[in-house]
Amino acid sequence: MRSVADILAELNALDRTGKAPYFRPRDAATLLVLDRGGDGALRVLMGKRHMGHKFMPGAWVFPGGRVDAADSRVALADDYDAATLASLSIEMKGPKTAARARAFAVAAIRETWEEAGLLIGAPSGEAASDAPFDPHDAAAAFRAHGLRPAIGAMRFVARAITPPGRPRRFDTRFFAVPASAIGGRHADGVGPSGELEDVAWVTFAEARARPELPPITKAVLDELDTRLAFDPSFGPAHPTPFYRWIGGRFVRTEIAP
Repeated sequence: MRSVADILAELNALDRTGKAPYFRPRDAATLLVLDRGGDGALRVLMGKRHMGHKFMPGAWVFPGGRVDAADSRVALADDYDAATLASLSIEMKGPKTAARARAFAVAAIRETWEEAGLLIGAPSGEAASDAPFDPHDAAAAFRAHGLRPAIGAMRFVARAITPPGRPRRFDTRFFAVPASAIGGRHADGVGPSGELEDVAWVTFAEARARPELPPITKAVLDELDTRLAFDPSFGPAHPTPFYRWIGGRFVRTEIAP
């Protein structure tokens, strides 16, 4: 595992000569779905972004995307633990509401369905349905499976803001959740949006070996590796690393619940 100094050195060594007009970062969320197989190795779900994307084309990433307004109005099966909710509310831009904090997790779950075909959810109390539904509609997919999004097992593991000068900027919250939280899957085993290619379960070492792995994604893997080594039970009450651009370079602070 790399030190914080090594992580920042790599981030700050990137070419920043390209300059796009200033864009305010948009809220986004990403989900690291973790599974420990029979061989004992921890694996995470990742895929490759299409080359046609304006933001990080061809990058090897976790499922995720921007937060939509409707994400704050979704009925949930459960709620965050108190420490996670408190951490998400710290340095939140705009209205600091619990509904908005929950929207981050909902967005990550929605994108995981759209991009990887997995439903992170628990029974809603309503029967699953065999009726046809639009697979691109995550809410319909949850209803069809008799599920609601479940956020209680999700852990807030990192936050990062895209630096200025990029054509797209996001204020991204990275969550992690065990694969045991998967309540349903797409019938074809892939995400209906087709936004991620080559979706696969990979070890952290296999992910780091990919040349398409963005430095910030590599940093999040390192941070999660360190956290799990310190606390294998993956408890919620830990400081969350926060990477952002200040004074012409990346800095790392911590969000403490």
